[in-house]
Order: sequence, then structure tokens, then C-alpha cells
Amino acid sequence: MTFRPPSTPIPSPFRSRLRELNPDPTGRRWVFVPYDQLTDQIGPLAREDPSTLGIVLVETPAKGRRRPYHKQKLALLLANLRHFALEQAARGVAIHHVVHPDGYAPALAAWAAEHGPLRMMEPAERELRVELAPLVKEGQLVVLPHEGWLTTSDDFERGCGASPPWRMDAFYRQVRRRTGILMEGGKPVGGKFSFDADNRQPWKGDPPAPPLPVFPDDPIKDEVVQLVETHFGDHPGILDPAALPVTLADMELLWAWGLSEALPHFGPYEDAMALEARTLFHTRISALLNLHRITPARALADVVRLPLPLSSQEGFVRQILGWREFVNHVHRATDGFRTLDPEGAPSALGARAPLPPTFWGGTPSGMHCLDTVVTSVWEEGYSHHITRLMILSNLATLLDVSPRELTDWFWVAYTDAYDWVVEPNVLGMGTFGTGELMTTKPYVSGTPYIRKMSNYCDGCALDPETSCPISDLYWAFLNRHRQKLEDNLRMRLPLASAAKRSEARQASDARVTHMVQHTLAEGKPVTAALVQAARTP
Repeated sequence: MTFRPPSTPIPSPFRSRLRELNPDPTGRRWVFVPYDQLTDQIGPLAREDPSTLGIVLVETPAKGRRRPYHKQKLALLLANLRHFALEQAARGVAIHHVVHPDGYAPALAAWAAEHGPLRMMEPAERELRVELAPLVKEGQLVVLPHEGWLTTSDDFERGCGASPPWRMDAFYRQVRRRTGILMEGGKPVGGKFSFDADNRQPWKGDPPAPPLPVFPDDPIKDEVVQLVETHFGDHPGILDPAALPVTLADMELLWAWGLSEALPHFGPYEDAMALEARTLFHTRISALLNLHRITPARALADVVRLPLPLSSQEGFVRQILGWREFVNHVHRATDGFRTLDPEGAPSALGARAPLPPTFWGGTPSGMHCLDTVVTSVWEEGYSHHITRLMILSNLATLLDVSPRELTDWFWVAYTDAYDWVVEPNVLGMGTFGTGELMTTKPYVSGTPYIRKMSNYCDGCALDPETSCPISDLYWAFLNRHRQKLEDNLRMRLPLASAAKRSEARQASDARVTHMVQHTLAEGKPVTAALVQAARTP
């Protein structure tokens, strides 16, 4: 689909407001601001006089059409970009906002040809760096360091070493020691660096999960929602304007809710899952964090200064200062895993099966846990990290789904997904696609884990005791990949348990796996009758 402006111009609240606010652009030093650097707290916008600066902001339908992105994701990005433009114009920064049908590079090349080279902080996304590389080489774009990151390549090498395998816990300890965050007298507050082992309690309804904030109507947001529905209406997902934080006031509202309502109980229930509370005590700040509407430095500082329970405080710090920074370094060090595979599609276990249609919101799978999470993703563009890891990625891994296909689905479906974060999280951790490069084992489980950490089994047509196939998938996975996993120390106990299953049980596990794979591939639900039939020789 090619973007075409309407034949009769429609009044634009955004353009009208920008015309009112936009200062004289004469004599400005111009900066290109990528779509995920929407802040004046870092880079030239943080240091230089607004009256001397101009920024170029680009919208391109080519980006939106590159993949069938969730409509909520497109609206979130575009509305925040437009509000950022208005905020900067109000500060006295001149704004050149351009919509180009063909991409960022042609838009910036046209600008540079007329006005001279632009500065930019290095894009976080590899995809955008690659698109703009010719302009950088030609001197049309001058690259400055990205100041949104909290750690350096030296931190990464000192913590993890110059070559893989790389481990987040070693990196995290290095960064905590260097920064002094949650450290006293050279030792971690509370006596240990990580309270992860303490953060695995199932949630039984108490304390009650807080209701999510609702964001006010806004003419700029309404205009973007209409734009998305008009030009990307064939994309998947539900567009819910009330759930879109698009202004700085919205961000502050969400963050205040996260600090006061979510984080006090975040730690113990970080890994819990619940039908009646999709978010539980997660802050839902990740999408705005990855756009830099709130900077990682601000989020970290706010959490460290509050009198929060240590397990909650450290759990959040580990996500931001530890894992978020770590995955970016891994992505950069491997050129998006292209050092492992030129196509960026490694599969250490040889998984090649296509992603089942049920992930796209088609016919339910029959497994209530999977269907619950898929529904939440297409309704909200969000689910928290354990549902991503231990439901979506776990089941896809057990079914030998292509890590690349699953990664691309995450990239499309989640509002906070960009290549530097989604590829390590799904290719590297969620599917074990990169082997032991950045994680120690496959994160797979059977029915007992899901039953322990969630109430997803409630109301499922498949009885967890008699007809749920997930444990069958788990045991079959272990036996199928035994040769590739047997040297992994952390897999020795589960592999030994799998080996103790009788030949008849192993054959049954394999038949159930084959049945589930083919049933889902045909877009049909798994039923108790199908499971029982597959278990019968």
C-alpha cells in the first residue's frame, strides 16, 4: 500500500498547533531526532540553547508498512513523536516535521542536500543505523554517541569478557560496583546482588492488583488514531486511545502510578501470572522507556531514592541497569546475531516449524494459557515478561517453532519491541536460538510450572491432570534435543528425569507433540479427545 494524502486537505490539529508554536528557523543548528529518542534530557537538546537549535522529525509510511505492526504500537509512536515536536517548539526549538513515503534516508538526504549536514545521536535500532549508513558515510549525517544508555562497552567487556558466552549476572555485578547503585561499603545492599530467587511467589489475589490508569482525550492523539485506522487499518490489534500515554503529563501519570501502586508489591510477584490481572505489579513503563519519553536514568534514580521493599527495588534495578543494558550490548557485539547467522536467524536446536496461526489471533489453540496471553497481546500490545518467556516462548520452543518467526511476531505485536531488545530476548533467551551465547539453558517447562505460577488452568477445556499436553511437549522436547543439550550442566537433572520415562511414555510424548504441531498448523484447537487419542498406541 502506498501512502497518498487525501485529495481534500483535512484540518490537522497537529499542524495547526505546530504553526502557532514553531519559531523562526533561520540560523539554526539542525539535529535529526530518531523516533525512539523523544526527549530533551540527553544529547544536544539537553545542553544547547533551544533558540539556536532546530530538529528534523520524520514520519514515513514505509516504516509502518515494513511489518504488520500492532495498530496500538503505531499510534503510540506517532502520537508521542508529534507531542514531542510541539513540546520542543514551545521551548523555542525550530521544528521541521516531514512525512516521506519512502523512508528516513530519502527524507534526510533531501534535507541535507538543501541545508547541509545534520547531527544525530546514534540510533538504537540496528535497522535504522543500516538505512542511514550511506548518509553517514557521505558526511550528510554526523553521528554523536547515544546518551540514553547507562553503561558502556567497557562495562560489558569487564563484566562479561571480550567473547561469548556472556552472562548478565556478571555484567550486572560489574555495573553495580562501578555505579555504586544499591551498594554500601563496596557490598550490595541486603547482602546479595540479586533477589531473583525471592521474586517467584504466585499471586492469590492479595494484595489486590491496582487498576490501570486511563489517559485523557487529546486532539493530537485522536488525529493519529484516525490516521492509523485509515492507512494501517488492515494491521492487527485493537486500538484503544484511552490506554495510550502520549504527552509528558501522561507519562508522569503512568510513572506515578507505577511508583506508588505497582512497585511496592512488584518484587515477590514479579513472575506471577493471573487471568484477572494481566499487569499485576509491573509498571508498564517499557514502551515509553524505549522511546525515551522517560529516560532510563530518570526511572532508575526515582526507584533508588524511594523507600521501596528491597526485593522490589532491586528487581526493577536489575531489569533496567542489568538486563536492558545487557541485551543491547549483546545485540551490538553480534551485529544483531549476524555473526552467528548472516540472516540473523540462528537456531541452535534446529527449530524450523512455522509459527501457528493461533498466535495471530485466529482459532484458539485450546490451551487456555496460550489463548489468554495471545488475546491480551492483540488487545493491548502488551503482556509482562514471564508471560512472554514462560507461555509464548516456552510453548513455541517446545513445538520447535522457528526462533526467527517468533521473534518477528514479538517485534510486530508488542508496543515496546525494537530490534535491539526483542531479538536478544526472543532469539537469545526465549527460544535458546543462540544456544549458550547469552543464557545458560532453554527456558522451558511443563504444566506444573504454569499451574504453580498462574491460574490459567482455571476454566481450560484441557484438564491439567489428565489432558493438558504441555508436559508431554516438555518431555518430548528434552528427549528430542538430548544430544545437543547433554553437555549443559543445568540440563542434566531434567534430562535424567526424561530418560527415566519408559519407551512407551517417550513414544506417547512424541505422538502428542506431532499431533499438537499439526493441529495448530491447520488452525484448529487441541482437544482432550485428540490428546487422549495421541497417547494411545
